[in-house]
Amino acid sequence: MTVSAESNTSSHALLKVFAANGIDRVFVVPGESYLGVLDALHDFPQIDVVTCRHESGAAFMAGADARLTGRPGVAMVSRGPGATNASIGVHAAQQDAVPMILLIGQVPKRDVRKEAFQEIDYQKMFGSMAKWVVEVSTPEELAAAAFKAIRVATSGTPGPVVMVVPEDVQQAAVPQPGWVAAAESPAQPAPATLERIHGLLAQARRPLIIAGGAFNRPDGREALRRLAERHTVPVAVSFRQHDLFPNTHALYAGDLDLATPAAQVAAFNSSDLILALGTRLGDITTQGYVFPAHPKPAQALVHCYPDPHIVNQHFAADVGLVADPAATAHALANLPATGRGLARDDWAASLRAIQQRTASWPEKAVDDGVPFVSVVRALAQRTPNDVAICLDAGTFAAPVYRHFPFVYPQRLMASQSGAMGYGTPAAVATQLRHPDRKVVCLVGDGGFMMTGNEMAAAAERGLPILFIVSNNNCYGSIRLHQARTYPGRYVGTNLSSPDFTMMARAFGMQAEYLTREDQLDAAIARGLASDRPYFLEVRTSLAAILPAGASHAAGADLLPRGD
Repeated sequence: MTVSAESNTSSHALLKVFAANGIDRVFVVPGESYLGVLDALHDFPQIDVVTCRHESGAAFMAGADARLTGRPGVAMVSRGPGATNASIGVHAAQQDAVPMILLIGQVPKRDVRKEAFQEIDYQKMFGSMAKWVVEVSTPEELAAAAFKAIRVATSGTPGPVVMVVPEDVQQAAVPQPGWVAAAESPAQPAPATLERIHGLLAQARRPLIIAGGAFNRPDGREALRRLAERHTVPVAVSFRQHDLFPNTHALYAGDLDLATPAAQVAAFNSSDLILALGTRLGDITTQGYVFPAHPKPAQALVHCYPDPHIVNQHFAADVGLVADPAATAHALANLPATGRGLARDDWAASLRAIQQRTASWPEKAVDDGVPFVSVVRALAQRTPNDVAICLDAGTFAAPVYRHFPFVYPQRLMASQSGAMGYGTPAAVATQLRHPDRKVVCLVGDGGFMMTGNEMAAAAERGLPILFIVSNNNCYGSIRLHQARTYPGRYVGTNLSSPDFTMMARAFGMQAEYLTREDQLDAAIARGLASDRPYFLEVRTSLAAILPAGASHAAGADLLPRGD
């Protein structure tokens, strides 16, 4: 049956609320269970509809877009299989603390909870991942649910909201509100609390800032830098937040990541004051809840985060602030400087020296391909000052985290969830949001086979993304764990891959296959200069990522090389 389009349906009311609140792009895999919403999108030309090839790609794109805008990224998928495919992106949004709305079409109301075709109880499915799961039961509720979803997704700790919309509540005539959610007023620290922190800073000889993702906002980086410089406090960034503070700055002390060297952690632990600002102090940032010591740190601890659920959750803070980290940093930067001259300068210099040793480019002779660190070094020497590096998960990414010198507006787009498949969708979303920037996607052969098909959007729209695929015919991260824990017993980690350059050419991209280090510089230069999508496959070394002496025999190519 054909349904005539009307401009006053519940789906129009939903989209009117979205548009009024700045949502100008949605990522979709179309499905019959939300045809009403798809039809209404026809009447909203101001909302860009990005058609994706898999629901995981759509959800990853929504999360990446949210990281860039601060507004909810929106993915729309069909029920059952569509929702389960998209769940990885919901988990990533929760881990990354980015606002996201996943809209799922649902079976008709009369069939709900009857184990109908493709029916799922989404409250049970997403209840531990999403901040809110709402199943709309009447057309009149849809706009109000959308309005609340925006507020919930962006408040406190940002995160995902799941909206479930039965297919028979999408096309009824309803009022068309244009509600706009007022921006939250940032919580300011009390004057007495600021004085207490200022006193701790005045007493400290070895203070350290741990800066987290809540500084990823228009004035956040400036506030962080002002605070650090005003009081001569070194800055360590939390897990995968490298672009928050200039990596070339004398007060940059490094990052707290999966492979932070023990000597660096020990140096951090010798601090006498920790200002944990804008970070949730999760397990990786705290190196497994040992730095700072759990539950009561050895140092004085100031923990500032805009969510009461987070502050004092794991670590007993001497000063716990449920406040805006950027506002707190600005307020502290306005107070008299507390630097203790040479003593504090020496402390900052000692941490900086450790960071520079850790970040120095390594040299490792291998005979089974190109060490991916060589790719990263060649890239770092040529990338523009506003490049966005979109990273998938895998050992190939480690050189970026350790060695690439990020200076904002350069951006690191990497998921804290550790999910493979993030890189290609994130690159598409980033290039769509910033068409004038250069976007580089770095992805391994394993992750590329999961969502590499989303490069279809780059080809379709002519997005000038530089894709670089590291191909070592192996799930390298798991092989590394196997080599350390079960040496010589490798199961399930060899990969046989197709000719990726032929795949890229089939999508209409210019592509190159690189096997030697001396090919990197010129090929990367060509890719960065291209105004169309450009694809590089690099035959990379497995030996370079494994312990010395470990066997590194990998799988064979599935197809012969075409060039």
